[in-house]
Amino acid sequence: MLIGINFTDPVFRGEYHGTQRHESDFEDIIQRALDAGCKKFMVTGSDLDESKHAIEIAKAHPGLCYATVGVHPCSAKLFDTHPGGPLALLSALRSLALEAKEAGQAVAFGEIGLDYDRLFLTPKDQQLKYFEAQLEIAVEVQLPLFLHSRAASEDFEKLLGAKLEQLPKRGLVHSFTGTIEEMQRLVALGFDIGVNGCSMKTDENVEVVKQIPLERLQIETDGPWCEMRPSHASAKFLKDAPPLPKAVKKREVLQGTHGQGTQRVCDNTSRRIRDCKNKGHHCGGSVRCGMEKLD
Repeated sequence: MLIGINFTDPVFRGEYHGTQRHESDFEDIIQRALDAGCKKFMVTGSDLDESKHAIEIAKAHPGLCYATVGVHPCSAKLFDTHPGGPLALLSALRSLALEAKEAGQAVAFGEIGLDYDRLFLTPKDQQLKYFEAQLEIAVEVQLPLFLHSRAASEDFEKLLGAKLEQLPKRGLVHSFTGTIEEMQRLVALGFDIGVNGCSMKTDENVEVVKQIPLERLQIETDGPWCEMRPSHASAKFLKDAPPLPKAVKKREVLQGTHGQGTQRVCDNTSRRIRDCKNKGHHCGGSVRCGMEKLD
């Protein structure tokens, strides 16, 4: 399963920088992914409109695409400009998430969190205020969390920690770029770690990825963003690789982290989901338990 894909982005329908460059080939993109071995997609919602769009994609592709619902920290300023004010947007998110959860279309609440690398998009005070407000909704919705953290680990962990007892399904921190210590603390709290090309830009990033426990590792592309580039530290792991599709090349890097293939990771994931269903509990708080329909 691809746990992070921005299918709501116009580029997946042939639109680049506001200009339609070619006819939509969205269905062809999905088919190519299926042909490459990807069986399911979790489509990211980054604001109210994108969350609605993600749900529409899930409706149109039942059993294949699933949505997340939430407002990204870089878009948190939208709460103060929303018609009716912040409470109206929070109420709309709550209703959307609950309805989509009931319909089996939403499997996570997010993308929510903090991003101090891009305060020019939304100031720190607004990010903090609306991350906390969305965590309140998450407690009521009871979906696994789809989280974002950039250069904000102290505040991120503090706000998250205050709600942990009320969020038994935990979730995952996607596109992880933090330190080994930050990763270890999040894993200890019960969260999975999602990695993509941006997670392996530097040698330090690669060392962090090597230390992620296999049973807590999730693979994503965050497409159309976060690809692996020749300038990234991860590129040296691919220099002798055959010309394979990018998604497969990412796996080549991960395959070297513990000397074990990605099939091992996939097997562990499937086994944990089955154990969760058989035992009827939350499997130690893994996000996968909130996505039982995805097995």
